[in-house]
Amino acid sequence: MGLFSAVFGLPLAPVKGVVWVAERLQEEAERQYYDPGLIRRQLEEVAQARAEGTLSDEDAGKLERELVARMLEGSRRQRREGY
Repeated sequence: MGLFSAVFGLPLAPVKGVVWVAERLQEEAERQYYDPGLIRRQLEEVAQARAEGTLSDEDAGKLERELVARMLEGSRRQRREGY
């Protein structure tokens, strides 16, 4: 059965490789998107822009809510995945 599956599975090897790479890219993108350190830095940038007057209170509040939601979602994902 090993030879049979190797012969018929060989044409699918490039597809499996592309899927594997795509999965790794998605994992890394999600890791960066939910990185608490990066989110904290972005929150600090929002606070600084608000203090400088380059960002309105309304826009700053919206960005802060989005960033906090990302941080909470990242925390939930870590608990669910057991990290």
